[in-house]
Amino acid sequence: MADNQVIDAIGTSLDQLPADIPLYKRLKLAIEEAIQTQAFQSGSVLPGERVIATSLSLSRVTVRKALALLEEEGLLNRRHGFKTEIGSRVEKSLSTLTSFSEDIRARGQVPGCIWIAKQITRASSTEMMALGIAGNANVIRMKRVRTANGLPIALETSIVPVRFVPSPDLIGQSLYEVLEARGFMPERAIQRMRSRAATPEDADHLHCEAGSPLLVTERRCYLAEGQTVELCETRYKGDVYDFVFELQR
Repeated sequence: MADNQVIDAIGTSLDQLPADIPLYKRLKLAIEEAIQTQAFQSGSVLPGERVIATSLSLSRVTVRKALALLEEEGLLNRRHGFKTEIGSRVEKSLSTLTSFSEDIRARGQVPGCIWIAKQITRASSTEMMALGIAGNANVIRMKRVRTANGLPIALETSIVPVRFVPSPDLIGQSLYEVLEARGFMPERAIQRMRSRAATPEDADHLHCEAGSPLLVTERRCYLAEGQTVELCETRYKGDVYDFVFELQR
């Protein structure tokens, strides 16, 4: 989308907000409205501070404060030089068992992956216990960067017994599509969450700084009859992923 169309979308939202809200907060809300209504897509570049300020007759200080708030919430990424990119923040419900690809497509984005490793190996003793397999049983070990619209947002390691998927060559973008086609689609999962700081290796794969916050999930997926079909650890960038809980009395 051209800069003038983006500015027009922001200006329209800005004019509709109550005047008693501080101007920088109104601008923040107007830009957020444009992002949420997909006036421009994640990964696209927002017009610069000077362009926004001049076009909307605002001070650079006002624009800078609004952009800083949006960056804090993960809706903007200002790490690459002086460009300000629209973030790719994703909401993930914890009440349903869905794949990464399903989550990303549901939000109008294109899922993808960058393979780091995909091979048949022996499971560790911890993995054998978790998967309920014998010591001489092989597993497929997969490590990849998961992307949304080409932007890295998660680092995932999955382990699947070869009795469910006999060859890593069968797996393309989505493991769950292969499991479903073979009649081994997970029916339920147990998931644990924790936080940790990004290691230098994490930072290299996720294009973030070492020490940045990550949300880490450890998930065991089960078939209807109770067999463990997948053991998965996923490290999500903390500034692009929200986990949503629904609570009822």
